[in-house]
Amino acid sequence: YEVYKETADWLRARTAQRPRIAIICGSGLGGLADVLDNKTVFLYEDIPHFPRSTVAGHVGRLVFGELNGQPCVCMQGRFHSYEGYSFSTVTFPIRVFFLLGVEILIVTNAAGGLNPHFQVGDIMFIRDHISLFGLGGQNPLRGPNDER
Repeated sequence: YEVYKETADWLRARTAQRPRIAIICGSGLGGLADVLDNKTVFLYEDIPHFPRSTVAGHVGRLVFGELNGQPCVCMQGRFHSYEGYSFSTVTFPIRVFFLLGVEILIVTNAAGGLNPHFQVGDIMFIRDHISLFGLGGQNPLRGPNDER
C-alpha cells in the first residue's frame, strides 16, 4: 500500500488535475491521449515505482487532462504478464488511480473475434471473460484484500 500511496502523492503534487476517469489505451489507441485539453504529461520512467512498458509502440506516458470537460488520465502503454511482470505489477497503475480518486476505468485493447459479423475496426464491449490465467491458479486479485 505504501508504494501506491507514495506514487499517488508524487503525481498529485505535480498536477492540478484530479481525474475521475482513467483510460488504459491499448495497441493503436494511444493517440486518444493527444486530444486531451490542459495536459500534464509524465514519462513512466520519471514516476516513482511505476513499471516500464517494453512493448513496441507503447510510448510509456501517463497523460492527465480533460476529455469533453471531464478530468481524466490516460495510460499510453500498459504492462503485461508476458513481459515478465507479476500481476501485482500489472495492476499497479489501477491501484494508484484509485488513490487518485478515479471512479471509472476504461480499458481498451486490440483483439480478434470469432463472430463472422465483426469487421475490422468494430467496437465491442466485453461483458464477461474466461481467465486462462485463473485456470492455472493465477489471479491479479490474489492475496489479502486491502480496504484502504
